[in-house]
Amino acid sequence: MTASPTTPLEGQPPSATAQRAAAVTLEHLVKRFGDVDAVAGIDLEIHDGEFFSMLGPSGSGKTTTLRMIAGFEAPSEGRILLHGKDVTGVPPFDRDVNTVFQDYALFPHMTVAVNVAYGLMVRKTPAAERAKRTVDALRMVRLEGYENRRPAQLSGGQRQRVALARALVNRPRVLLLDEPLGALDLKLREEMQIELKEIQGKVGITFIYVTHDQEEALVMSDRIAVFNRGLIEQVGTPADVYEHPRTTFVAAFVGTSNLLTAAAARDILGMDGTFTVRPEKLRIGAPDDPVGPDEHSALGRIREVVYLGADTRYIVTLDAGGDLIVTQQNLQASSMEALAAQGRVVRLIWQRQHVLGLKGSTTTLGEGEGAET
Repeated sequence: MTASPTTPLEGQPPSATAQRAAAVTLEHLVKRFGDVDAVAGIDLEIHDGEFFSMLGPSGSGKTTTLRMIAGFEAPSEGRILLHGKDVTGVPPFDRDVNTVFQDYALFPHMTVAVNVAYGLMVRKTPAAERAKRTVDALRMVRLEGYENRRPAQLSGGQRQRVALARALVNRPRVLLLDEPLGALDLKLREEMQIELKEIQGKVGITFIYVTHDQEEALVMSDRIAVFNRGLIEQVGTPADVYEHPRTTFVAAFVGTSNLLTAAAARDILGMDGTFTVRPEKLRIGAPDDPVGPDEHSALGRIREVVYLGADTRYIVTLDAGGDLIVTQQNLQASSMEALAAQGRVVRLIWQRQHVLGLKGSTTTLGEGEGAET
C-alpha cells in the first residue's frame, strides 16, 4: 500500500483532530491461560499519533496486551478496535500494525537493505518503489551508507535501528515495540530512547511501547498506562503518573517512593491512611530547624548514606517509626561530607502540598517493592 503525500509517515504532523482520534481502543479485554487471567478486563484508548507506553513488572499483562493488539494472541473476552474498526478476529497480517521485538530477528545472511525491504518483497511491491521506500526508511533512522552491510557488521544500536526501519518501511498506522532496547547497554539504551522519540515525532504515527523500565517510559512517553496483575492501575502523562500516583503500587513502582502509614501517618501528618512523598521533595535540616505553617516535619537519624555521584541518597529512620528516603543533589557537598552524615540526628522537612493520599494497601513498602491494590 502506498501512502498519500499527506500521510504522517511522509513527514506531515498529524492534525489536531487526528491527535484526538483513537488509534487503538480496547474494550473489556481479557486473556486467560488456563485458570490464570493474564489480562483481567481492561479498557483503554490510545490516541492517534501519540507515543504510548505500557509499563509494569514481569507478569503484569502488558506484553500479552501488546500481542493481542498485534493479533498474535486471541482475547478470551472483549474487543480490539484499530482506528474504529473491530479487528478482534482479524489475523496479524491483515492488521495495519507492525511489531519490533527485543531480539530484532534480522536475517543474518541478508544485507541491511534486503532486511529492510523484505516485507515489501513479500507484498510484491514494485522494485522501484521498494528501493525508494528502503532508502527513505534508512535515512529516517540515520543509517544511510549501511545498505550493503550485514547484521554481524553492526553494533547493537544499529541493529535496533535496522529492525525499526524494517517495521516503518511498511508504513503501518500503529507501531508496536516490545522492549526493543532491553538488550542494549545502559549508555546506548539512553541514547536510543531519545532517538526513538525523535523518530516517532518525525513519522507522526502511533507508537505503543512495552517496558518494565519506569525511567524509559518517563523519558519517551506522551502517556503511560501502569499495569499490575493484569489490570491498569493508572493512565496519565509522565508528570501525572510520577507526581500524582493514585495507588500504592504506582507510587512504589514509578520512581522511588516514601510511604507513611498507620501510626507514623497519624503522628507526623495528623491523618489516617496511606500517604506518599517523593524523596526529592524532602530536605534535611538540623533537629531545631524551624518548620513553616505550610510544612510537615519528622525527626530521625540517618541510617545509611548512598553516594551516587551527582546525587546522594539518605535513608532516615524516623522516631515515629519506619524509614524515609531523601535524595539531594551534590551541588557543594563532597562524597566524604555526604558519607560523614551517617548516624546524624536530623529533621526532615517538606511542604504539605507534596503529600499525596493513596488508594490501596496500607502495607509499608521498601524501595522498589510493589503492593496489592
